[in-house]
Amino acid sequence: MTFLIVDDSRPARNLIKNYVSAIKTLHPYRFIEAESAETALLALQANHIEFVLLDWNLSSKITGLDILKEIRKMDKYAKIPVFMISSETDKIHVIESLKNGANDFIAKPIDQKAFADKVHKLIITHNK
Repeated sequence: MTFLIVDDSRPARNLIKNYVSAIKTLHPYRFIEAESAETALLALQANHIEFVLLDWNLSSKITGLDILKEIRKMDKYAKIPVFMISSETDKIHVIESLKNGANDFIAKPIDQKAFADKVHKLIITHNK
């Protein structure tokens, strides 16, 4: 399984990789990292991504929500699981994420067990 992790913070990307790596049922897996919206969109075009872990806040004018909207426009990724991650926890961010095609949402700081449960559930559901 190939995961695209989009976050402008290297420590956050490393934490997410560690949390995904701890989910034993996902082996084997591969990570592609993107620190910006631009690199995320390039990675989507150049690779076969099976799951996207996407931060809402990026250090560019393009947000994670904008990337989510672009992903849902791409035929090959229209149904891919996209998991939004954000320090923005108000209801509007959650609603906007889900309304625009995110499969789930988790707030930072990330609780490892909740994260693992949600990611595992999404993968099981997506592979049915």
